[in-house]
Amino acid sequence: MPTVDLRATAADQRILAATRRCIARWGVAKTTLDDVAGEAGCSRATIYRLFPGGKDNLLTALAQREVGALFDALRLRLDSIDDLEELVVTGITEAARRLAGHDALQFLLAHEPEVLLPRICFHQMDSVLRTISEFAAPYLAPHVGPDEASRAAEWLARMVLSYTASPAPWVDVRDEESVRRLVRAFVLPGLVQQATLRG
Repeated sequence: MPTVDLRATAADQRILAATRRCIARWGVAKTTLDDVAGEAGCSRATIYRLFPGGKDNLLTALAQREVGALFDALRLRLDSIDDLEELVVTGITEAARRLAGHDALQFLLAHEPEVLLPRICFHQMDSVLRTISEFAAPYLAPHVGPDEASRAAEWLARMVLSYTASPAPWVDVRDEESVRRLVRAFVLPGLVQQATLRG
């Protein structure tokens, strides 16, 4: 994946927001740089200047921005929570709601899964899980210990991604009470057991 040096200028953000709108409307395959330029009110030359490499680097930059926005939203919710159950329930539901409410992501899941799924499956999944674990592990470490925190974070990330991509009738990861039942029945016992074994 190409590396993108993102500077949060107004032009960058306008182009990235336009890219998201275009993907939510037409998908990745049908979105062109002309579409993005028209949506953003700029020229193709401006896009190439700000995102050298064209469409591939633009999509990479958008993915980086959206992941960053997700983590920022999670920080706002999680930074003041000390209780493990509340931390896990809030983290799962906030992440799931934001993924479910992401217009471009939902378009891809519904209409272009062949574009999205290879990026979050197989060997690409390792990078996704590592990024999520690096974010979530510090929140879990005070409760399960630093050695288990990364594994616990990865397990929870797999759960959110799985239930978001393939919803189940018995649990709605966007609903707090549904998640709380799942966490109390299955997640907390596992986390507490690991913490006990560690101790």
